Amino acid sequence: MNIPYGPLLVVEDVPNILELLTVTLRFKGYPVITARNGEEALEMIAKERPALIITDILMPKMDGYAFVQQLRTDIKTLDIPVIFLSATYTTPEDKAFALSLGAARFLEKPIDTEDFLLTIAELLTQGPSTVPHPLEDEEFYVGYKERLENKLHHKNTQIIRTERLLKTLPKDQIPSFKQLLEQATQDRNQIKAELEAIQKILNLQ
Repeated sequence: MNIPYGPLLVVEDVPNILELLTVTLRFKGYPVITARNGEEALEMIAKERPALIITDILMPKMDGYAFVQQLRTDIKTLDIPVIFLSATYTTPEDKAFALSLGAARFLEKPIDTEDFLLTIAELLTQGPSTVPHPLEDEEFYVGYKERLENKLHHKNTQIIRTERLLKTLPKDQIPSFKQLLEQATQDRNQIKAELEAIQKILNLQ
Protein backbone atom coordinates (compact mmCIF):
# COMPACT_ATOMS: atom_id res chain seq x y z
CA MET A 1 0.00 0.00 0.00
CA ASN A 2 1.43 3.38 -1.01
CA ILE A 3 1.12 6.28 1.41
CA PRO A 4 2.79 9.08 -0.57
CA TYR A 5 2.70 11.70 2.17
CA GLY A 6 4.01 9.90 5.23
CA PRO A 7 3.00 7.48 7.97
CA LEU A 8 -0.10 7.41 10.17
CA LEU A 9 0.43 8.90 13.63
CA VAL A 10 -1.45 7.26 16.50
CA VAL A 11 -1.63 9.31 19.73
CA GLU A 12 -2.86 7.29 22.72
CA ASP A 13 -1.72 7.04 26.36
CA VAL A 14 -3.24 3.63 27.20
CA PRO A 15 -0.60 1.03 26.17
CA ASN A 16 -2.94 -1.84 25.22
CA ILE A 17 -5.16 0.45 23.08
CA LEU A 18 -2.08 1.96 21.42
CA GLU A 19 -0.82 -1.54 20.62
CA LEU A 20 -4.20 -2.68 19.28
CA LEU A 21 -4.50 0.34 16.96
CA THR A 22 -0.89 0.01 15.79
CA VAL A 23 -1.14 -3.73 15.08
CA THR A 24 -4.48 -3.28 13.25
CA LEU A 25 -3.05 -0.56 11.00
CA ARG A 26 0.27 -2.31 10.31
CA PHE A 27 -1.56 -5.52 9.47
CA LYS A 28 -3.30 -3.56 6.69
CA GLY A 29 0.06 -2.33 5.40
CA TYR A 30 0.08 1.20 6.83
CA PRO A 31 3.35 2.62 8.18
CA VAL A 32 2.69 3.78 11.77
CA ILE A 33 4.41 6.10 14.24
CA THR A 34 3.14 6.58 17.78
CA ALA A 35 3.02 9.09 20.65
CA ARG A 36 1.54 8.94 24.16
CA ASN A 37 0.23 12.52 24.39
CA GLY A 38 -0.05 15.75 22.45
CA GLU A 39 3.41 16.99 23.42
CA GLU A 40 5.10 13.83 22.14
CA ALA A 41 2.96 13.96 19.00
CA LEU A 42 4.11 17.50 18.17
CA GLU A 43 7.73 16.37 18.57
CA MET A 44 7.11 13.45 16.20
CA ILE A 45 5.44 15.70 13.62
CA ALA A 46 8.43 18.08 13.68
CA LYS A 47 10.61 15.13 12.58
CA GLU A 48 8.19 13.46 10.13
CA ARG A 49 4.94 14.80 8.71
CA PRO A 50 2.16 12.19 8.97
CA ALA A 51 -0.47 11.57 6.28
CA LEU A 52 -3.15 11.24 8.96
CA ILE A 53 -3.44 11.56 12.76
CA ILE A 54 -5.56 9.30 14.97
CA THR A 55 -5.74 10.74 18.49
CA ASP A 56 -7.39 10.07 21.81
CA ILE A 57 -8.78 13.10 23.69
CA LEU A 58 -8.19 12.38 27.40
CA MET A 59 -4.39 12.21 27.79
CA PRO A 60 -1.78 13.56 30.23
CA LYS A 61 0.47 16.60 29.56
CA MET A 62 -1.46 17.72 26.46
CA ASP A 63 -4.83 16.23 25.58
CA GLY A 64 -6.36 15.75 22.15
CA TYR A 65 -8.32 19.00 22.07
CA ALA A 66 -5.27 21.14 22.90
CA PHE A 67 -3.11 19.12 20.51
CA VAL A 68 -5.45 19.60 17.53
CA GLN A 69 -5.89 23.31 18.29
CA GLN A 70 -2.07 23.62 18.08
CA LEU A 71 -2.05 21.78 14.73
CA ARG A 72 -4.75 24.03 13.30
CA THR A 73 -2.98 27.25 14.29
CA ASP A 74 0.31 26.23 12.60
CA ILE A 75 0.42 26.75 8.83
CA LYS A 76 2.68 23.69 8.42
CA THR A 77 0.21 21.27 10.01
CA LEU A 78 -3.24 22.85 9.67
CA ASP A 79 -4.31 20.58 6.78
CA ILE A 80 -3.33 17.18 8.25
CA PRO A 81 -6.56 15.12 8.60
CA VAL A 82 -7.40 14.12 12.18
CA ILE A 83 -9.61 11.35 13.57
CA PHE A 84 -10.62 11.73 17.21
CA LEU A 85 -11.16 8.57 19.26
CA SER A 86 -12.72 8.77 22.72
CA ALA A 87 -14.48 6.71 25.36
CA THR A 88 -14.86 9.71 27.70
CA TYR A 89 -15.80 12.68 25.52
CA THR A 90 -18.83 11.25 23.73
CA THR A 91 -21.73 13.70 24.21
CA PRO A 92 -23.08 15.56 21.15
CA GLU A 93 -21.46 18.75 22.56
CA ASP A 94 -18.07 17.00 22.90
CA LYS A 95 -18.28 15.83 19.30
CA ALA A 96 -19.41 19.24 18.02
CA PHE A 97 -16.45 20.90 19.77
CA ALA A 98 -14.06 18.30 18.30
CA LEU A 99 -15.38 18.93 14.79
CA SER A 100 -15.21 22.71 15.28
CA LEU A 101 -11.45 22.25 15.79
CA GLY A 102 -11.22 20.75 12.32
CA ALA A 103 -11.34 17.02 13.05
CA ALA A 104 -12.36 15.04 9.98
CA ARG A 105 -14.11 12.28 11.97
CA PHE A 106 -15.04 11.36 15.55
CA LEU A 107 -15.18 7.67 16.53
CA GLU A 108 -16.22 6.28 19.90
CA LYS A 109 -14.27 3.62 21.75
CA PRO A 110 -14.34 0.67 21.74
CA ILE A 111 -13.79 1.07 18.02
CA ASP A 112 -15.48 -0.95 15.34
CA THR A 113 -12.41 -2.19 13.42
CA GLU A 114 -14.11 -2.29 10.01
CA ASP A 115 -15.54 1.21 10.41
CA PHE A 116 -12.14 2.45 11.67
CA LEU A 117 -10.27 1.06 8.64
CA LEU A 118 -12.89 2.30 6.17
CA THR A 119 -12.73 5.79 7.68
CA ILE A 120 -8.93 5.85 7.33
CA ALA A 121 -9.04 4.61 3.72
CA GLU A 122 -11.67 7.24 2.83
CA LEU A 123 -9.67 10.10 4.35
CA LEU A 124 -6.43 9.03 2.66
CA THR A 125 -8.02 8.74 -0.78
CA GLN A 126 -10.38 11.73 -0.81
CA GLY A 127 -7.61 14.28 -1.41
CA PRO A 128 -7.19 17.60 0.42
CA SER A 129 -10.21 18.53 2.50
CA THR A 130 -11.43 21.95 3.53
CA VAL A 131 -10.38 22.62 7.11
CA PRO A 132 -12.46 25.17 9.06
CA HIS A 133 -10.78 28.38 10.12
CA PRO A 134 -9.02 27.78 13.49
CA LEU A 135 -10.90 28.93 16.58
CA GLU A 136 -9.63 32.13 18.18
CA ASP A 137 -7.70 31.38 21.39
CA GLU A 138 -10.40 32.75 23.69
CA GLU A 139 -13.18 30.89 21.87
CA PHE A 140 -11.14 27.67 22.08
CA TYR A 141 -10.38 28.02 25.81
CA VAL A 142 -13.97 28.92 26.72
CA GLY A 143 -15.31 25.90 24.78
CA TYR A 144 -12.57 23.67 26.16
CA LYS A 145 -13.31 24.77 29.75
CA GLU A 146 -17.00 23.98 29.26
CA ARG A 147 -16.19 20.47 28.02
CA LEU A 148 -13.83 19.87 30.97
CA GLU A 149 -16.37 21.12 33.54
CA ASN A 150 -19.05 18.89 32.04
CA LYS A 151 -16.69 15.88 32.15
CA LEU A 152 -15.59 16.63 35.72
CA HIS A 153 -19.21 16.65 36.87
CA HIS A 154 -19.78 13.32 35.10
CA LYS A 155 -16.65 11.74 36.67
CA ASN A 156 -17.58 12.96 40.17
CA THR A 157 -21.03 11.39 39.80
CA GLN A 158 -19.46 8.15 38.53
CA ILE A 159 -17.06 8.01 41.49
CA ILE A 160 -19.84 8.61 44.06
CA ARG A 161 -21.98 5.87 42.49
CA THR A 162 -19.08 3.38 42.40
CA GLU A 163 -18.06 4.11 46.01
CA ARG A 164 -21.65 3.58 47.13
CA LEU A 165 -21.90 0.34 45.15
CA LEU A 166 -18.66 -1.08 46.57
CA LYS A 167 -20.24 -1.20 50.04
CA THR A 168 -23.01 -3.55 48.86
CA LEU A 169 -21.30 -5.81 46.30
CA PRO A 170 -20.50 -9.49 46.83
CA LYS A 171 -16.75 -10.09 47.40
CA ASP A 172 -16.09 -11.64 43.98
CA GLN A 173 -17.35 -8.50 42.19
CA ILE A 174 -15.40 -5.98 44.27
CA PRO A 175 -12.00 -6.14 42.43
CA SER A 176 -13.41 -5.18 39.01
CA PHE A 177 -15.38 -2.24 40.45
CA LYS A 178 -12.32 -1.12 42.45
CA GLN A 179 -10.46 -1.02 39.15
CA LEU A 180 -13.24 1.11 37.64
CA LEU A 181 -13.03 3.45 40.63
CA GLU A 182 -9.24 3.80 40.28
CA GLN A 183 -9.56 4.63 36.57
CA ALA A 184 -12.37 7.13 37.17
CA THR A 185 -10.35 8.81 39.96
CA GLN A 186 -7.29 9.01 37.70
CA ASP A 187 -9.41 10.52 34.90
CA ARG A 188 -10.97 13.02 37.32
CA ASN A 189 -7.56 14.17 38.60
CA GLN A 190 -6.34 14.61 35.03
CA ILE A 191 -9.43 16.64 34.07
CA LYS A 192 -9.06 18.81 37.21
CA ALA A 193 -5.40 19.55 36.37
CA GLU A 194 -6.35 20.52 32.80
CA LEU A 195 -9.20 22.69 34.07
CA GLU A 196 -6.88 24.54 36.48
CA ALA A 197 -4.39 25.17 33.66
CA ILE A 198 -7.14 26.52 31.36
CA GLN A 199 -8.51 28.77 34.13
CA LYS A 200 -5.05 30.31 34.61
CA ILE A 201 -4.81 31.02 30.88
CA LEU A 202 -8.29 32.61 30.82
CA ASN A 203 -7.42 34.75 33.88
CA LEU A 204 -4.40 36.12 32.00
CA GLN A 205 -6.43 37.11 28.95
